[in-house]
Amino acid sequence: MSGNEAADELYLDAASTEPVSRDVIEAMMPFLTEAYANPLSVHQPGKTAARALSAARASLAADLGARPDDVIFTSGGTESDNLAVKGIAMARMRMLRDRYGESVKPRILISAIEHPAVAQSADWMERWFGVEVVRIPVDEQAHIDMAALERELAQGDMTDIGNGEHETAGQGSGSTLALTNRTLLVSVMLANNEVGTIEPVDEIARITHTHGVPVHVDAVQAAGQIPIRMRDWDVDALSISGHKFGTPKGLGALLLRGRTPVEPVLSGGGQERGLRSGTQNVAGAVALAIALHESNERMAGRYRALAESRDRLMDAVLRVEPRAQVTGDPKRRLPGHASFVFPGLSGEALLVDLDARGIACSSGSACALGRHEAPATLLAMGFTAPVAKSALRMTFRTPLTPEQVNRVAAAIEESCHSLTHAHPSAPAGAR
Repeated sequence: MSGNEAADELYLDAASTEPVSRDVIEAMMPFLTEAYANPLSVHQPGKTAARALSAARASLAADLGARPDDVIFTSGGTESDNLAVKGIAMARMRMLRDRYGESVKPRILISAIEHPAVAQSADWMERWFGVEVVRIPVDEQAHIDMAALERELAQGDMTDIGNGEHETAGQGSGSTLALTNRTLLVSVMLANNEVGTIEPVDEIARITHTHGVPVHVDAVQAAGQIPIRMRDWDVDALSISGHKFGTPKGLGALLLRGRTPVEPVLSGGGQERGLRSGTQNVAGAVALAIALHESNERMAGRYRALAESRDRLMDAVLRVEPRAQVTGDPKRRLPGHASFVFPGLSGEALLVDLDARGIACSSGSACALGRHEAPATLLAMGFTAPVAKSALRMTFRTPLTPEQVNRVAAAIEESCHSLTHAHPSAPAGAR
């Protein structure tokens, strides 16, 4: 691709990763050059680094509706999800079996549309510890079935509730959750990365806590895009990943309330409350704080315009390609997130053709690229495998102009026409 062609490319894959702003780079630089000391060192350079780490922790917490001591810095969303799911499950499992004996069959509940970082962590607990993994179904718009969640939690309730000395999280005492349920953890997404649907995590937390079970929220796709109020929602743990809102890759955090028991998955020097050993990346922590604050401020000022341009884009695509279907909730979704299926076409072929026309987008989760599998999220929503493989996702952080919307619609119309004639026998069935 020539320099002119590259300049004309329209990047619509923000859900995969975001560029790093100059402000973030400039904020990081002092801690990569002059103020590079280990924040645990007792000398003055170390204390300077420690102050920066503390300030970043406080800023990040404030922007996520949490407290500074909730924040555990990690290498990204995958590590945060692993620590939450494995760590909380292992700690609760030990407590549960200490109280009720080895005969108790522990469980983990996740939604049917979770990211592999959550789903495979739960499966790991099943493979190595015999934990039953229950996947809660979703409807055709990817909303979690709340009645099914309630039923599964009720099935985990223990008949012997002990002496009642354990309070639940909903009582706000700061104590650990009651050991009255063999469910170790409920883990759900705040916003789905593939179809953009936003889940009612406050209601999920309320239902889950009624049964004495902690709830982890994967907010990787939502942070910096919609307001997050961790403690107002009464969530126990929450994961974020920096490169989704403008930091270098390899940075993230797990917000974990002190009332929630957790077993470390890394052993070492005991940094981050003893839950994530390893010398802290001060420059990375600063980048997380600055980038999230910038994203939150931008989101507050352009949310409506972003959502309006998303709706114009979805309408334009449906107008030029009658076979197209919007996936996910058409309204209760991330503001800069438009996703579709194109029955009868290959999403991968469409992606490649659009790229040749200067439109950079995605066929779904970036973590599944190249596997040629039907997206599990769309299968869980009721789409057939051939239709699920026709998925296309367009995500952006800046409102699209009318000219850009028209350009994307025209490119999709041309691509669909070209691919249809190249494969005229392709089936056109929907679900």
